[in-house]
Amino acid sequence: MQLATQQHGVVSRFQLRTLGFERKAIEAALGEGRLSSIHGEVFAVGHTQISQRGYWWAAVLAYGPGSVLSHHSAIVFWGLRRYRLRPIHVTSRCGRQGIRRREGIWIHRCTLRPEEVSAHEGIPVTTVARTLFDFAEVAPYEEVRRAAEAADRRNLLRLRELESVCDLGRGRRALRPVRRLLAELGAPVEGRSPLEIRFVEFLRDRAIPAPVQNVHVLGHEVDALWPAAKLVVELDSWEHHGHRAAFERDRARDPKLLLAGYRTIRVTHRRLDDEPEELAAELRALLAQP
Repeated sequence: MQLATQQHGVVSRFQLRTLGFERKAIEAALGEGRLSSIHGEVFAVGHTQISQRGYWWAAVLAYGPGSVLSHHSAIVFWGLRRYRLRPIHVTSRCGRQGIRRREGIWIHRCTLRPEEVSAHEGIPVTTVARTLFDFAEVAPYEEVRRAAEAADRRNLLRLRELESVCDLGRGRRALRPVRRLLAELGAPVEGRSPLEIRFVEFLRDRAIPAPVQNVHVLGHEVDALWPAAKLVVELDSWEHHGHRAAFERDRARDPKLLLAGYRTIRVTHRRLDDEPEELAAELRALLAQP
């Protein structure tokens, strides 16, 4: 069945009836083992080996149209954190009232705005902004910040969308940590990316002299410049450089700066995460050279 293939091997009774399957045909398929019940009205089609995405699909289908993957499960699904996979978190209009709990699913009762719902690999899920906001309800601040930085590395972070979620989050516990996150990452009006904020903090923590930021050299804007050392640092974040034209343009600029005596190094989230002391040593050595 094509629908089951699209949904990683699972389908709901409601979907089968919509496709024209009679109740007797569905019961016969269950009796013959061609369908296997997962959550009462949700079935695995022709097999019992279900992938994690199949379980996510089944949990969403268990609570009917309009239900979406959310909270911890959405954080994992978007690739922002490695986290426990059970229970599966689902947000539904039905919620806890008038619907029985199902094993392995944590149900949240909430009516989401259309702009807070997305589809990732076909599975209905809260947007990255809404996912971060919900995650901030239950997770320590540092975990929320790391998830936001992971979203930035994957070109998924949209600060304006996160601000929009906050605007309607009055009374929510997540409001304070998410407002703090927005302030630290740099609100959109400031025009600063999360990587720029991290780089400034990195230099300050290691007592490296602050550069001039976002200045023009030979008609090109650079992210950071130490004029006396003629040292340029470019911050490579997919938030601002995530397309082929920008990639090619940036690398065509480097030799022009080199010919004029400017040295350029590139800094990424990965270097700040994995090689902070090596990067600091390189910067100190380059700044010490005439």
